[in-house]
Amino acid sequence: MRYRLAALGAILIIAGSVLAFLVQGSGGVEVREARWRTPEGAVMSGLLYRPPGLEAGRRAPAVLLSHGYINTREMQSPFAIELARRGFVVLAMDMTGHGGSGGNVGAAGFGGPSALAFLRSQPFVDRDQIGLAGHSMGGGPVLAAARAEPEGYRAVVLVGSAPGLFGPPDEVRPDFPRNLNVVFGGLDEFSALMWRTPKGTDLPGSEKLKAVFGVASPVEPGRIYGDPALGTARRLDLPRITHPWEHFSSGGVAPAVDWMQARLEGEARPLPAGDQVWVWKEAGTLLALVGAGLLLLGAFELALGLPWLGQLRRSPEPAAAVRGIGGWLALGLTAVLPALTYLPFMKLGALWFPSALFPQWVQNQLLAWALANTVLAIVIALFLRRGRPVFSVDIPRSLVAAVLSVGAVALALAAVDRLLHVDFRFWVIGFRPLTEARWPIFLAYLPLWTLHCVIVVRGLCALLAVDGASRRLTYLTAAGVMGGGFFVLAALQYATLFATGLLLTPTQPLNVIVALQFIPLLALVGIIAVFTWRRTNSYLPGALICALFLSWYVTSGTANHWSAEYPMTFPPAARDR
Repeated sequence: MRYRLAALGAILIIAGSVLAFLVQGSGGVEVREARWRTPEGAVMSGLLYRPPGLEAGRRAPAVLLSHGYINTREMQSPFAIELARRGFVVLAMDMTGHGGSGGNVGAAGFGGPSALAFLRSQPFVDRDQIGLAGHSMGGGPVLAAARAEPEGYRAVVLVGSAPGLFGPPDEVRPDFPRNLNVVFGGLDEFSALMWRTPKGTDLPGSEKLKAVFGVASPVEPGRIYGDPALGTARRLDLPRITHPWEHFSSGGVAPAVDWMQARLEGEARPLPAGDQVWVWKEAGTLLALVGAGLLLLGAFELALGLPWLGQLRRSPEPAAAVRGIGGWLALGLTAVLPALTYLPFMKLGALWFPSALFPQWVQNQLLAWALANTVLAIVIALFLRRGRPVFSVDIPRSLVAAVLSVGAVALALAAVDRLLHVDFRFWVIGFRPLTEARWPIFLAYLPLWTLHCVIVVRGLCALLAVDGASRRLTYLTAAGVMGGGFFVLAALQYATLFATGLLLTPTQPLNVIVALQFIPLLALVGIIAVFTWRRTNSYLPGALICALFLSWYVTSGTANHWSAEYPMTFPPAARDR
């Protein structure tokens, strides 16, 4: 019986990962790891998609893809899958400072010039038929590559991005880059940053866009301006989608695929731009992500079956006979305060600049918020006391059980990453393995996440320890308390965006998008806390598990801004993205 959760998790991981692997290899496409170096010496990482039939000297058109800020190469898989199954060779790169690539954000032209050189060096690539495409900050490496090799590409797609932001201002002109397709969401949260218009729907009248298109009147979406033969072709696509939906919707993917099919010549297999299968890959990685959560809990259950760790197992002791007004108030504050303080403390955390020890700008902001809420959790516990819970505390056994539980998921992820080149993800939520270079960063941040999780999980367990409480209701309450505030925050932000074209806080689009991830992540924290507490009468194993997986998740998916080899390099204009 105790093997059930772990077995179910393993089955979902295998089934989901195999499904994702089969979809990204649709039509016989081979996907493999790619490594190369920048001239400065940073090791770069990417996924190389190779269509079938390129043996015996045959060459195919190719596309270089780049993700946006605090994303990784896997985020571009919808574009990569659809281009590769149409016969294009695709290199989905990790920008410098992201994913498996070394260096810092912005170093070596974001890694774009070296990525283009690597792609052009492949013997099965037609060097005269290469396209470049980037989402958001992914415009940085794309445009840097275009500047480095003006004759090394034929077409560019900027998705939710713009010239003149991640490079010299003088690149805002009608002859650079060559044959440009701008795909920009009508509800894109970064319209003001990218194109100097308050709303995405105002983009056709943007003076900056008109300068890029070389016209004096508003740009007409869908119309081709200029001459493809001269490299001056321009087209604007304006689907009604948000910034993170630009790389996760047919409305964002189809225009990019259509533009590359029209601008690049060769042995590509034309298919309608709307013929898309990438969503099944996302379904597979979502299935694997759910399986990873079940495996985590199942591994903890199995750990308690070991003789030494079995001493952790105890029945939970209630702290109160009923939940009084004070208890409900404490639960309400626990749900509301993290969401209310999120944007202010993230903004405050931006003052904590990266260093050799703490090199991740976004993680520094998240920890400023987390540590502030640690203090608030202590205040709630002190002023709304409702009985003294009697918890069991066994530090050595709790630590070993936590490491074994998280380690089981890490091993499963390492296996599917190495064998199938997929990870555990859905949309903006993604777990990827820690690289060797990121292990020291993970260990540096771990004590701070541990402090936060120990205090917050202890307070949550104390509030849930009510005599006779329904097990199912306890899980729902924990998930709702931890993630509910962020759900309301996101709902208010995006309801306002869809109604008015602007976020409720339009000057903080990046942090609003980051907040989307914390709805399921914090709900999972609540579930882990209840699952482990009900089996051990202790908050400590769950708190340590949560600290490990939060530090792992944020460190592996967040950009580096400082290293000994590469001092901080980050274009000031890009800091809001």
